[in-house]
Amino acid sequence: MDQLVSRLLLYGDLGEESILGKLAGIFQEWKGSATPRQVLVRGIYDQVKRLLDLATDYGFDEDLWQNYLTFLLMTNENSFSLITERVGELDGTVNHFAKSDFGVFRALFHYDFSVIERDLGIDCFTTLRNYKAIYKHERRYNKNVSEKVRALSQKLAAAPDEERFFHLVTEHYKQYGVGLIGLNKAFRIQSGPHGVGLIPIYNTDKVMLKDLVGYESQKEQLRANTEAFLAGRSANNALLYGDAGTGKSSSVKALINEYYDQGLRMIEIYKHQFRDLSAVIAMVKNRNYRFIIFIDDLSFEENEVEYKFLKAVIEGGVETKPDNILLYATSNRRNLIRETWKDRADMEHDNDVHHSDTLEEKLSLSARFGVRINYSIPNRNQFKDIVLTLAKRQGLTLPEEVILAEANKWELRHGGVSGRTAQQFINYLAGTQTETNE
Repeated sequence: MDQLVSRLLLYGDLGEESILGKLAGIFQEWKGSATPRQVLVRGIYDQVKRLLDLATDYGFDEDLWQNYLTFLLMTNENSFSLITERVGELDGTVNHFAKSDFGVFRALFHYDFSVIERDLGIDCFTTLRNYKAIYKHERRYNKNVSEKVRALSQKLAAAPDEERFFHLVTEHYKQYGVGLIGLNKAFRIQSGPHGVGLIPIYNTDKVMLKDLVGYESQKEQLRANTEAFLAGRSANNALLYGDAGTGKSSSVKALINEYYDQGLRMIEIYKHQFRDLSAVIAMVKNRNYRFIIFIDDLSFEENEVEYKFLKAVIEGGVETKPDNILLYATSNRRNLIRETWKDRADMEHDNDVHHSDTLEEKLSLSARFGVRINYSIPNRNQFKDIVLTLAKRQGLTLPEEVILAEANKWELRHGGVSGRTAQQFINYLAGTQTETNE
């Protein structure tokens, strides 16, 4: 194994702490026969445990060794994989080196562990290659990544030669990209002593735009702007504003489920992290994806000045905002920043009120969102439609008049009519009906 790993060129930078790198070192020690057997076994078990932990996080199954090698190929960001992500299969000398590396990986895919297992009296590798994972709810592992790793792993295992291996990997890079950005739909920002990083959000909401009852014109505006963005046409930053519980956030979250396969990714950012926006944009501006930077429930009080960082990023900085980035925000306020009457204190003529410089500065933030979509609370008839549609989706069997009568009682006690209120009521009713059936 150590001889195979030493032949890697483009994929040679595995990191000192990688499982494959550690195992290669242990196998080299084993051949020298100077290291005590119990030390070798302990070292192998440490790496096997790490592999099992990784398999648990990502839901690997069947051949964990091949799943792990596939995961390495999918996440290794090097000159070849990053260029292939942008332009697809290359036609150049670099292919010679890539195919050589893929020949190594193919050999590792089918590596014979029986000799070292017999010598050391272990069977861990045989077990890893015939693994049956315990069922886990999808919220407990990264299902999206797991499905892609296992699917590609099976194809690579069946590849007859490095040529086919090469085509399979490059096709994956072109369709999904490379690294954690390629594998995951959404991310949050984490700041630390080593700078700003993106942390994958493993279990995103599965909502689709069709799941949001009503608001057809609003969804169409959002869809049209997003599709123009994905197609490389001109598109605008979007502000979804209006009453609470009307589906603003759900509409934005649905976009990554609708358009993930077309290269859309989402980065969620909070108000206190606006200082890091420039660093985040620098990280993703050259990637072959379209990023929506999502700011939920955006608003500012009078004494908060973080909005100035946001304004500088949207427009006004020396560096032009990259074409692969848009900002989508939701807010219960159309103008985002709280206004006071003292902001309107400037007077040029008797009885004429003119906006002060302070007010103009505040209003200019919302003006930088070229698409502004209003989500208002539904009327009574629309609320009934939402309730009945959600009840049907939930499979509730109560008569419509009973459901609507109970819905009216619920909304009176829970903040009025809205899509959120309707969903909360249906959740309650479904739980009650389940208890009754039991």
